[in-house]
Amino acid sequence: MDSKKQTPVKYYVGIDVGSASVRAALVDGFGTVVAHADQPIQIWEPQPDHYEQSSADIWAACCSVTKKVVCGVDASQIRGVGFDATCSLVVVDKQFQPLAVNCEGQNYRNVIMWMDHRAASQVERINATQHRVLSYVGGVMSVEMQPPKLLWLKENLQESCWEKAGYFFDLPDFLSWKATGVTARSLCTVVCKWTYASDGGWDDSFWKMIGLEDLVKDKYEKIGNHVLSPGESVGKGLTPEAAKDLGLPEGIAVAASLIDAHAGGLGVIGADVKGHNLPCENLPITARVAMICGTSSCHMGVSETPIFVPGVWGPYFSAMVPGLWLNEGGQSATGKLVVGLTLSRGLDELALIYLATIQAIALGTRHILETMQAAGHHINTLFLCGGLSKNPLFVQMHADITGKPVVLSKEVESVLVGAAILGACASGDFVSIQEAMAKMGKIGRVVQPNHEHKRFYDKKYEVFLKLVEHQREYRSIMNSF
Repeated sequence: MDSKKQTPVKYYVGIDVGSASVRAALVDGFGTVVAHADQPIQIWEPQPDHYEQSSADIWAACCSVTKKVVCGVDASQIRGVGFDATCSLVVVDKQFQPLAVNCEGQNYRNVIMWMDHRAASQVERINATQHRVLSYVGGVMSVEMQPPKLLWLKENLQESCWEKAGYFFDLPDFLSWKATGVTARSLCTVVCKWTYASDGGWDDSFWKMIGLEDLVKDKYEKIGNHVLSPGESVGKGLTPEAAKDLGLPEGIAVAASLIDAHAGGLGVIGADVKGHNLPCENLPITARVAMICGTSSCHMGVSETPIFVPGVWGPYFSAMVPGLWLNEGGQSATGKLVVGLTLSRGLDELALIYLATIQAIALGTRHILETMQAAGHHINTLFLCGGLSKNPLFVQMHADITGKPVVLSKEVESVLVGAAILGACASGDFVSIQEAMAKMGKIGRVVQPNHEHKRFYDKKYEVFLKLVEHQREYRSIMNSF
């Protein structure tokens, strides 16, 4: 007890804004989640493919959950705050007031969610330019990225939104602005979702080519001309107003933020694995892939030099781990797919469909890993976190089908640990993100592949590749219709 009194425990707050809820955790310097709280947030769907939220509603939820997790804790022991969030688009006017992203003029609904697909025709036109920045998104930009959404706003809400807009934020950057009053953006958001290049900045020719030359004129003030690495301290820390809102001490460090999946990657990929007899032990973290299994699955691999992987986003420099290039593969709606199966034709059939669904997701993961390896990655271990990592069958199938050991995080809430790691780094208590990851990222169970069925899964994978090939052919036929 005496030693604890001499060295008070240091705490960090991680705040995670997901699609439907906000969560916060109080995390100590060893990566243990000491307290946890969550609160739902509202989603509006005014028409098909349009999904909107309110930045005021989101911030209010951030404040509520943070006050809960720090309740009763000595404020002097809380050293830093880190945010992560979905890559949704927040629009505010020149006075930072919410601006409607909808035809109804409802200003409080000022967030276009990441999963909003209203900009389908805009993204088609952007991809038709074949501009060089597209090589950093696997050759094809997703409708879920920000340039098509900005173009949609200009074309559909020019007077009511586009001309009145003062700032367009990625949601993680909106949160760090709200906390500090500083409009700096995170390298993670602008590189992964906005086409910013870590070495060359914004590419004027891209914005002009797609019809958004207005953003170039004011030197990109609306979308960010001050960019920080994830985990860097923003401004002078928490403003008095934000400190009061959150129930935290004024001036404590606030970190440049991350997209939610990237925070999950940060929470697991750098953990110390000594003594577990894993092939990645004594190798750099480039031998690992973090798989974040939430509503969708994200596969995060890092490399020391840029690797271009067809159909995989990136390479993005310093977008997750400073100094390393990130490639990001993904599978949409995997979580929904598994939990959405229904008992339509009896228990036995449901069990077969359930197994086939999980195997198909694992075969898809193998396809992503093999594509990354063919391009130059050297991966030998999978690190899993997120909701589906609690499913033993899902985990074992990934080990068996990829032939690689699967490492599970000790803390299931790896995304919150990742956000807290950002706050820890911003506080100055750790020399680097890498040091904070090694100290605060803790591994739990290790699941080894069962090689007994290797030949069977190899054959299944051959069938899977044929199905992928056929699907591409079918799509090509229909696209020519």
